[in-house]
Amino acid sequence: MRSRSRRSILPPLSDDEALEAARIASAVGAPVEPVALGRRRPFRAPHHTISTAGLVGGGVPPRPGEATIAHRGVLFLDELPEFNRDALEALRQPLEAGRVLIARARHRVELPCRFQLVAAANPCPCGRGASSGDCTCPPQAVARYEAKLTGALSDRLDLAIAVEQPDLTALADERPEDSATVRERVIAARERQEARNGGRANAEVPSESIVLGPGLQRLLADRGGALGLSGRGRARVIRVARTIADLDGAEEVGEEHLLEALHLRRRHER
Repeated sequence: MRSRSRRSILPPLSDDEALEAARIASAVGAPVEPVALGRRRPFRAPHHTISTAGLVGGGVPPRPGEATIAHRGVLFLDELPEFNRDALEALRQPLEAGRVLIARARHRVELPCRFQLVAAANPCPCGRGASSGDCTCPPQAVARYEAKLTGALSDRLDLAIAVEQPDLTALADERPEDSATVRERVIAARERQEARNGGRANAEVPSESIVLGPGLQRLLADRGGALGLSGRGRARVIRVARTIADLDGAEEVGEEHLLEALHLRRRHER
C-alpha cells in the first residue's frame, strides 16, 4: 500500500514531462487527457509473470514496455524474486541510462524510461523469514530465492530497507505523516535540486559535480570500503546524500546526510 501511495508524494509533472507522458500513453493506446491534464506521475505494477519484452519493450514492430510507460513515474515490482531473471536483468540499462534501446533486423528504437523503481520481496519462499521461528525453507531454497536479485542489478538500487512483521497493536495506533505534508517537503527539495542543477534532479547529474568536503571524502572511503561499494555504488551514495541534504534544506552535504545514505545502502552490498 505504501509503495502505491508513493506517487501521491511526488511533484506533479511539468509541462514537458506531461507532454512526454501523453506521447507514451498515445503510443500504447492509453487515454491521453488524464495524463496531460491530471499531471499525476505514472504508476505501473506489472505481474511477476510478465515477459522481458513486456517489461522493457520489444516485439515486431517494437512497442514500449512497462518501464517506458512508467517514465517520469514509479515502476513497482512486487514479489521481486518471482520475476523472470532475464526480465530483471534487462532493467539494468534503463536504470543506468534512463532509456532502453531495442534493436531488431528492420527496426532500431530508443525509448525513454527514467522511472523510480520500487520493489518488494519476502525474506524467503515461504514468506515467514528465519527470524519468525516458523520458516520451513531449507537453506538451498533461500539461496536460490535470493540469487534472483543479482549483484549487478542490486548495485543499481539506491536504498534497501528491511521491514519486520508489524505488531498489530502498534499498527492500529500508528499515525503516519500525511501525504500532503510529505509532498510539500519533496517539492521544495526538488526545486532546490533543479535550481542548482540547471533544471535536473540529483539522479540526473554526475556524482563528481556534487561537492563533498575532505572529511566526508575520507568517511566515504572508509565506510564504503567496509561495505564493498563499487564505483557505481559510491556515485549513488553521493547522490542520495545530496538528496537527503535537500530534504533537510541544507546548502551542503553534512556528515549526518552521508551516514544516512550509507546506512540505507548497506543491506544490498555484499
